[in-house]
Amino acid sequence: MLTIASLKIGQHAIIKDISIDVVPLKLLEMGCLPGNEVSLIHIAPLKDPLFIDINGCHMAIRKEMAKLIEVELIS
Repeated sequence: MLTIASLKIGQHAIIKDISIDVVPLKLLEMGCLPGNEVSLIHIAPLKDPLFIDINGCHMAIRKEMAKLIEVELIS
């Protein structure tokens, strides 16, 4: 299973599945929904948090949260 946490910087993916009962409502409101495109922009020096772009919205999420969001790579 590929997740946001396993992306490399610059990779683009489509969100396939998300644990709605675990992921905060704020992430869902900002577009972290199945079918939306996500890309990894930057990883903090201590490997947490991850900085991502979802449909033009830049946000930082914890690595533990990123492991709950399943994605599919865009080639």
